[in-house]
Amino acid sequence: MTKKDTGAIVIEQCDSGFRDEVAAMPGGANIRKCYACGTCSAGCPVTGIDETYNCRTIIRQILFGMREEVLSSKAIWLCLMCYRCYARCPQQVNFTDIMRALRHLAVREGFASPDMLAKEEEFDRTAQVLRRDLVNGAVTGKKSSAPTTKKKAVRA
Repeated sequence: MTKKDTGAIVIEQCDSGFRDEVAAMPGGANIRKCYACGTCSAGCPVTGIDETYNCRTIIRQILFGMREEVLSSKAIWLCLMCYRCYARCPQQVNFTDIMRALRHLAVREGFASPDMLAKEEEFDRTAQVLRRDLVNGAVTGKKSSAPTTKKKAVRA
């Protein structure tokens, strides 16, 4: 744990190599360029439904080396992978790809169950099918029924 009950960051407990590890991952190259402008959070659809979700906080935690806090956080599983943050970021911090890499790290290091990635992929697919069905219903004026999905082979 890198925070005491006071909320202070305990430097001795931070993993200084964590930010370098994340920066070396696909999409992570520009993470050190983040200057916390908030554009990512302002455009994020998740922040519209969960006010505790904050892209800037996750980036700061990575930069401070707060490995355990980041990898054990439910926040890394809330990202919709829509790339809206990346498209709007003035520093081209690819937060979406960073989140994907963090999910894989969380599983690899035992902070999440091995099947979590497959569960997340199936959940995302179901959400997209539901969205499609609701849009189709709104366009055609027909009430949508339960979402219809074809079971797709899921990568583990």
